[in-house]
Amino acid sequence: MGSDPVAPIVRAFLIADVRGYTRFTRVRGDAAAAALVARFASLTRSVVEGLGGAVVEVRGDEALIVFDSIRAAVRAAVDLQSRYLSAEGEAPLPVGIGIDAGEAVPLEGGYRGAALNLAARLCGLAGPGESLASQEVVHLAGRVEGVTFSDRGSLRLKNLADPVRVYRIAPADEGRSQRRVWAEGDHGAALRVVLADDSILFREGVARILGEAGLEVVGQAGDADELLERVAAQVPDVAIVDIRMPPTNTDEGLVAAAEIRERFPSVGVLVLSQYVETQHAVRLLEDGSGGVGYLLKDRVGDIAELTDAVARVASGGSVIDPEVVAQLLRRGRERDPVAELTDREREILGLMAEGRSNQAIGERLFLSSKTVETHIGHVFDKLELLPAADDHRRVLAVLAFLRSS
Repeated sequence: MGSDPVAPIVRAFLIADVRGYTRFTRVRGDAAAAALVARFASLTRSVVEGLGGAVVEVRGDEALIVFDSIRAAVRAAVDLQSRYLSAEGEAPLPVGIGIDAGEAVPLEGGYRGAALNLAARLCGLAGPGESLASQEVVHLAGRVEGVTFSDRGSLRLKNLADPVRVYRIAPADEGRSQRRVWAEGDHGAALRVVLADDSILFREGVARILGEAGLEVVGQAGDADELLERVAAQVPDVAIVDIRMPPTNTDEGLVAAAEIRERFPSVGVLVLSQYVETQHAVRLLEDGSGGVGYLLKDRVGDIAELTDAVARVASGGSVIDPEVVAQLLRRGRERDPVAELTDREREILGLMAEGRSNQAIGERLFLSSKTVETHIGHVFDKLELLPAADDHRRVLAVLAFLRSS
């Protein structure tokens, strides 16, 4: 007589993952990485067990957690992020969290079911310090005191056929101090910035904005020479540089940016400009090494956009102002490889120029990651970019795009 099949049980599954762990290990070493994951596991267990949940598995920088109560899982997401952020005497832990609820079959040492898969996708989508949940979780949890659910809209997630309605979970009284983790470096400390502009009022305004977003301004400069001195003394994560600086107010900032890239390759450079200057954008990207950005000064008023650009440049990405991309798209192209691209390929190349990942491009255009990868492959082929590291080819593709104006 065969054994009865195991009945699926409705559970809430929470997956938490430390962001930047691979880079942290490379920079700080195995001993520091081991201490970090031990701290992550300890904090996670203390919160989860206090809310009646169970830690199914901690695998390095990732934890799988199960709850019988959907509301308890939601509360855990808020409490976990609070503990990760404010552990006394320790640097904040940048952790992303995803939650889904549904039927799952218990197996030896774990569970299997669609809810786990969606929780993992949501965890991958969540930024550091962010918790994301499915519509099912929000519906089943109902109102949870002290917690807010913010609708992020319907998103397409990898390997899922239909868009998923996603909600951000946050404490009702969330303030800047609770939102700051996402703007931190992979080492768990606030990103360190040197800021250069000949207008002291502009510098002080940007410094205040960055400080409120959780970044640390470790130096300011009014001209290119002073900028280079500050960078040499502090070796920050990012140098934010105005293009036109004394004494001639032409391209001193751009020249200084190039010198910073040569002398201090670990320092990202984000150049600010008053106007759309595509030639300067091209010059900035010419070495193809990443860790550079070009923004219009108008973007400074958008705190989220500015700090996101700083974080992407600090992590080695390239950021081009969307207005630069928009102007190039409006211009005609003759006898140029870019002219051979389809409308969709040009659209994807434009989003690449903004510094967006394949996943972000897919979510913007409602395409699967595989489809985005296929289009990017066609772009590389049409621009005759030989096989190389994809990050390098992306920068070369963006350069071709900019030069086609």
